[in-house]
Amino acid sequence: MSNYYYPVNFVFKIGTLANDFVAIDANGKMVAYVRQKMMKFIEEVVVYANDSKKEVKFKIKANKWIDFSASYLFFNSFGEELGRVSRKGWVSLWKARYEIFDKNKNQQFVIEEDNALTKFFDALIGEIPILNFFTGYLFNPSYTVKKMDGTAIVQLKKNHSLLGRRFSVSKLSNIDEDKEDVVILGLMMMILLERRRG
Repeated sequence: MSNYYYPVNFVFKIGTLANDFVAIDANGKMVAYVRQKMMKFIEEVVVYANDSKKEVKFKIKANKWIDFSASYLFFNSFGEELGRVSRKGWVSLWKARYEIFDKNKNQQFVIEEDNALTKFFDALIGEIPILNFFTGYLFNPSYTVKKMDGTAIVQLKKNHSLLGRRFSVSKLSNIDEDKEDVVILGLMMMILLERRRG
């Protein structure tokens, strides 16, 4: 993908059995259609160029059967590994933390939830009938991607929206172009996992 125009918005589809969302840049252009394949023993996500689903840009595959600590590998359309994202074990039970690695398994970035209490109340109110329809307007968790030196480069935030289906990715500082796809793929996989966790 690369050459993103920020903010990039992730908008989840409603009324489909699959866990699908589109990524739309600041110019209103669809830069990806993300589809999580359901009913698979090993998770797989396909990132298409658009909603026609004719051109596969990337694939994300779990490195083992569905598991709490699985890593999710990124592949380009030629089947070449680009990197991976991994949830940081027990730390992520309270405050989400993911690590992004390059194809040589060197850690490049960390994704950290900015405020664990926001997600806690979002999930808590989400369990209350009727009120759960309004959590998308009340609580909006955010996650920041940082380099290993602590520099914040992008932030993903849940936007005010019905059923919490909209998220935006804002650029905070420069990102090396050859690493930008890996960062965006890491956020795509993370948000699928976090929505499933509640």
